[in-house]
Amino acid sequence: MSATTTDRAVSPWTLRWRRFRNHRTGLASLFVLFLLLVFVLAASPVAHYLGVDPYETDLLSQYSPPSAQHPLGTDDAGRDELIRLMLGGQISLLVGLLATGVGSVIGLFIGVVAGYFGGRTDALLMRFTDGMIALPLLPLLIVLGALDLTKLGFSSEFAHSSAAGFWRVVIIIALVDWTSIARLTRAATMALRDRDYVRSARASGGGAGYVMRTHILPNVATPLIVAVTLTVGRVILFESVLSFLGFGIVVPTPSWGNMLNNAQELVTTAPALAIYPGLLIFITVIAVNFLGDGLQHAFDPRSER
Repeated sequence: MSATTTDRAVSPWTLRWRRFRNHRTGLASLFVLFLLLVFVLAASPVAHYLGVDPYETDLLSQYSPPSAQHPLGTDDAGRDELIRLMLGGQISLLVGLLATGVGSVIGLFIGVVAGYFGGRTDALLMRFTDGMIALPLLPLLIVLGALDLTKLGFSSEFAHSSAAGFWRVVIIIALVDWTSIARLTRAATMALRDRDYVRSARASGGGAGYVMRTHILPNVATPLIVAVTLTVGRVILFESVLSFLGFGIVVPTPSWGNMLNNAQELVTTAPALAIYPGLLIFITVIAVNFLGDGLQHAFDPRSER
């Protein structure tokens, strides 16, 4: 049996896995991300084993060196640095996944509608998308992050809580970081809308919603998966920047970004407090980007098998 016949006998997902497995940096990045996930999810068991409370301050134990109870020492408030890094990773990764998910839904909807209907609908939605792309992203994030939630009808207690900071970051990033998904989805939809099976579905009486849901969305999933993967790394970086600038997750809830913000004045006296979260952000973003490259290689039918 020839190689071509063998490839046809297996599923497309099996072929994609083979191509991904041959992409060494993508496979290594997947392993690194798995280790990071295990690291952050082990926060509660490790805190219980060490007998430490990551939120309890002890000013008499400031900047303690590494020890059996505090493997990475303590921070400027005497809190265990290792556990706070693990908890901060939970927040940063969750923000990345949630904001990417919400932004992807927005971009997917705009892209599919624009690409399927074309004409004035396409022109209106794409000019709106171009306007969002033209906005200076970081200043816009800072302005939105500085909004006073009490003036929007929320209580002062909620506005200054960790939950408000978390959802503020998720919503802000999701509202501004959907444009690349929208443009990619629009291009893929325009390439599909005149295919024979789409025309047959319309001729059979299928409405626009049915055709988009049944025939368009499943076929734009491949490029979308790659784009979403690459977006996660960018969103984690945005969260870190917002928290570093003081507009993100509210202390004492840790995130890698606000841990960097708290350590910026301690670089000369306790540099490790800045190195640890910065290094984890760097590793995570690089690993996610390399994973995206690996997925792009796996989903490209022109790649070597």
